[in-house]
Amino acid sequence: MAMTLRLNDEDAQALRRRAELEGRSMQDVAREAVREYVENHSRADLLDRVLDEDLPRYAEALERLGQ
Repeated sequence: MAMTLRLNDEDAQALRRRAELEGRSMQDVAREAVREYVENHSRADLLDRVLDEDLPRYAEALERLGQ
């Protein structure tokens, strides 16, 4: 899927500098940033779900292990 990314001048310049520093295209750097964002937030969502749903189920056992 094609997509247009609109950046303000400051963000565009920062992306340009990062791409030049890494010897990559701006598009490659932006694509990697999106992948990292999705991956990191997916992990955080999973951890939140486990803490909210599974941790209470094992609270008593964890309490006993801690003693």
